[in-house]
Order: sequence, then structure tokens, then C-alpha cells
Amino acid sequence: MITARTVRAVALGAVAAHAVPVASTFGPLRNRVLPRLAGRGRPDHVALTFDDGPDPRSTPHFLKLLDQRGVRATFFLLGEQARRSPALVREMAEAGHEIAVHGWLHRPLLLRGPLGTYDDLARARDTVAAITGRRPRLFRPPYGVMSTAAHLAARRLGLTPVLWTCWGEDWTAWATPSSVHRTVTRDLDGGGTILLHDCDCTSAPGAWRSALGALPRILDTCAERGLEVGRLSDHGSGPQGRPRR
Repeated sequence: MITARTVRAVALGAVAAHAVPVASTFGPLRNRVLPRLAGRGRPDHVALTFDDGPDPRSTPHFLKLLDQRGVRATFFLLGEQARRSPALVREMAEAGHEIAVHGWLHRPLLLRGPLGTYDDLARARDTVAAITGRRPRLFRPPYGVMSTAAHLAARRLGLTPVLWTCWGEDWTAWATPSSVHRTVTRDLDGGGTILLHDCDCTSAPGAWRSALGALPRILDTCAERGLEVGRLSDHGSGPQGRPRR
């Protein structure tokens, strides 16, 4: 006989299993224990990544700066944003930047069930693929919060989850180019992955300007440390799973 206590126990167990991957949100733990998920690569390289775009008001400024510096990056796009600016997405891909998936909407996947999670990622992946003609391979969850359903959906869709090792906290109203540079470089080392934002759709209005202002100094710091900057696909033995030869 199934009792109410048994039902509650099963329900709590299911919720706990769904939420277990949330532990990977804690950066120091992720960087030590889950280097693949953290985006660890070869020690002479740094992966530069951007979230939340594209946005025709801000993303072109990043593209121009990166082109001037001869740097290619990985952009984790929101499907809804990509659908609104397909020409900009194609421009990014044609410039050599790596196009990845950040979900359809910027909502915590932890609050979604398996079907909702799968539909969200599939819709974003298929939209990006239809625009660029190339199926994306990488995925980053909104807020960096993974769930068991997200891991399973990503596997089914051929997407590899990748988070980051350092970020600029550039989404806040009080962020400045100096604070973003200082926050990124404090935790930056060879093989790391940088997270910045090229759009303020989920950030404080105009917050993207702090990341844009910090970017030249971040690139200069990497050069001073002898670190090459590029896409996650150039990152070697990190997310792609194979060392560069």
C-alpha cells in the first residue's frame, strides 16, 4: 500500500535528483572538480565568451573591437534574441565567431521539468542552426545553473555544457570598465574561460558598456601574460575533449 509519506518521499527524491547539478554553480568547486564543465583548456590559451545576445544596439560594437584586435570569440545566444536579429547572427558566424546556445529564454532551467527543458534547448539550437546553416555544439544554461534535466536534454541534442572560470560581474548597474577588468583578471589563468555579456536584455540598462570598455584591457592583460585568446573550439583539451596537436 502506497502511503502519503511514501509519495512525499518519492517526490522529494525526484526534486533532489533534479537539483543535484546545482552544486556546479559554485565556481571554486566547479573549477577544481569539474574542469570540463568549467571550460578548462590548454594552459597557453584563454577562451573568450559572451552571453545573452545578440542585440543590434550593442553586439556590433563588440564585433568591431574584436575584429580590430584579430580575436574570435564564442557567443552563447538566446534563441529569442537570435530570431529577432538573424542577419546579425549570420554576420557573427561569417566573421569566424563560434555560435553557441544559451537557451531560448533567460529563465532558470531548475524551475522547468524534463519536457520544458528539452523544448527550450531544442528550439534555441534549431533556430541558430537554421540561421547559420550549422548546428551549434555548445550550451550554457541561464545563470550558469544546471539541472539533471538540462544535462539529459543537452546530451540528446548533441550539446556540450560549458560554464566559465572567471567573469566580470558586468551585468550590474555599478559595474565599470575598471571593475570588470579587475574582477576578470583576478581569477584569470591559462586554460580559463572568461564570461562577459554583449547585451543587457537581462542586465542593468547599458551594463554592456562596462564589458566593452574593459575588453581592450583584458586582451592586453592576456597578451602580457603570454596567453592566446580565442574561441572555445580553439581551447584544446577543455570542452571539446581533445588536446590540440
